[in-house]
This record gives sequence, structure tokens and C-alpha cells, in this order.
Amino acid sequence: MNVLVVGGAGYIGSHCVRQLAAAGHRPVVLDNLVYGHRAAVAPGVAFHEAHLGDGGSVVRILREEKIELVMHFAAFCYVGESVTDPLKYYFNNVVATLNLLRAMSEAGVRKFVFSSTCATYGVPERLPILESAPQAPINPYGQTKLDVENALRALAVAHGLSFAAFRYFNAAGASEDGKIGEDHDPETHLIPLAFSAAAGRLPHLQLFGTDYPTPDGTCLRDYVHVDDLSRAHIAVFPRLEAKGSGHFYNLGTGRPSSNREVIQAVERATGRTVPVIESPRRPGDPPALYADSAKAQSELGWRPKFTSLDSIVATAWAWHRSHPDGYGDR
Repeated sequence: MNVLVVGGAGYIGSHCVRQLAAAGHRPVVLDNLVYGHRAAVAPGVAFHEAHLGDGGSVVRILREEKIELVMHFAAFCYVGESVTDPLKYYFNNVVATLNLLRAMSEAGVRKFVFSSTCATYGVPERLPILESAPQAPINPYGQTKLDVENALRALAVAHGLSFAAFRYFNAAGASEDGKIGEDHDPETHLIPLAFSAAAGRLPHLQLFGTDYPTPDGTCLRDYVHVDDLSRAHIAVFPRLEAKGSGHFYNLGTGRPSSNREVIQAVERATGRTVPVIESPRRPGDPPALYADSAKAQSELGWRPKFTSLDSIVATAWAWHRSHPDGYGDR
């Protein structure tokens, strides 16, 4: 299929572009490059620099590229920032997504794959988390993703949109060949920050919260490799053939790792010590989040290839070691 990847120059989107091409599809990238990197887009892939607020341009791209399905990764995803600047998140994550969905409707595109998040669950009542768990976000980032999920449900009924919403846990790692990886500005993710501290590019790693009700007092998270996430997005395509169908899937390994365990994995991968300063909890961080991904496994035949934290961290370190300045475009 011809697949428009919105946010295809970003971290997860760029990995999905490569997986689409490997699976025989034709990816087309739309990105405004606010956080994305032009260098992350594989050579030969059609690229359009555009904003979702420019509905006319989006409709034109959909029509000219003969797009049959849209994947949407272009969200702001900093939990802490969403607490301090919620309007930024509502305008980008909700309003811009509605603009995209309106453009799709005008262009007659009826298949949509949405990058959602486990943050829609808030503080879970039970672990591991099932797709049927109550959704009660505790930060604006998670709320904006839930708002879009609800809009998708309505559009499936009203306009026959077929969609899948993937609730990610913690995306991590880099492509196995080391050509693309994680490069954010600002960087807030634990693994790349730990690499920077280990390499002396940061004076220390700030460890937020050491008094959570967890075995070692730090947050527990479910780290899933970015290429494993990407493969799930492609595996869902056959289920979108049914008009007006909606699907929700958790994507994680189901194996939680504490922040201290992540730091230890980084130290094993790099052979260096990560200097740490302990800090208070950040607002909006639940103590533990990890997935039950049985639904994705049974319905999509999806299985994570990278099942251990060390294997995920190893791919990330290979990227950061060969790209100490990321893509070098900032």
C-alpha cells in the first residue's frame, strides 16, 4: 500500500518507515521537522515538509501520493511539559490530529493507525495492564491521546473510518544496523540521558523519585524495542479492511524494569559508571506501568524480537556511540 507516515522523520516514525519499505509497502513521509530529522528519512522515500494545520496541503499530498492508509506519530510527548503547558499539547495532539482526520475524510482515505500511549490508563488498578482497564489519565499528554481515541470511535461510526490505536509502553532502542536512533531536543528519556552521563556529556543523571512503592523505590516501566513497535503497526493492516472497525492494542514486553535497573543495564553496555543525583518525583509519573500484550500477540501474531532490557539497550548504545551528536542538525 501507499502509506502516509505523519511524523515519519521522528524517532518511532522513522523506524516504521524502514519497516514499511522492508515489508514491500511504499511509505511517504509528512513532517514539519519541529522535532523530526530530515536525515532520519531513508534515501528515496518521498518527503513532504508540511504542517497539519495546512489542510489544503495535506489533502493535496494524500491525493497526489494516492495514499491508502495513514499512520500518525506526530505528537508532543513530554509528560512534564504537558503539565506545565497543556495548551501546547491540546493544540498539537488533538486539534492537529482532527485536522488530519478531516483532510483524510476529504481525500477519501479511510484507514488510520494511531500512535497512542499507556499514559491513557493513568495509575492502573491492576498490573499488568489489559486493554479493558479503566482509562483515567493523570497528565494532559495522556488525556490528549485518550481524546483522540474517543474521536476515532466516533468517526468509525459516523464515517466508516477503520482504525487501530496502539498504546505504547516505553519505546527504546535503535535500528539493528545502527543507521537511525533516538535524538530528541530536549532529551528526557532515561536511556539516552544515562548514556550521556556515562560518556561525560552530562555531569550527572537526574533520577526522579526514589520513594515509590516499588522494589527499589524507583518507577517501573515496560521497555519495548522501537522496531518491534513498528512491526506491530504493519501486522494490523489486514484487520483494517473491515469498514468502520476499531482496534486497540497494548504494545510492551510485559517485563517491567526499574529506573535503577535501566541505569545498571547502561553501565553494563558502556562499561562506564553513570553518575546519579537523586531528585524528587516528577508530577504526572505513575509508580508502575507494564503491559499485557496478549491481544496483540493472539490477533496480530506479534511477538517482540527484543525481549530483554540488555538487548534493547545494546542497540541504543550502538547508535549513540556512532552518533554522539545525534543527526548533527541542531
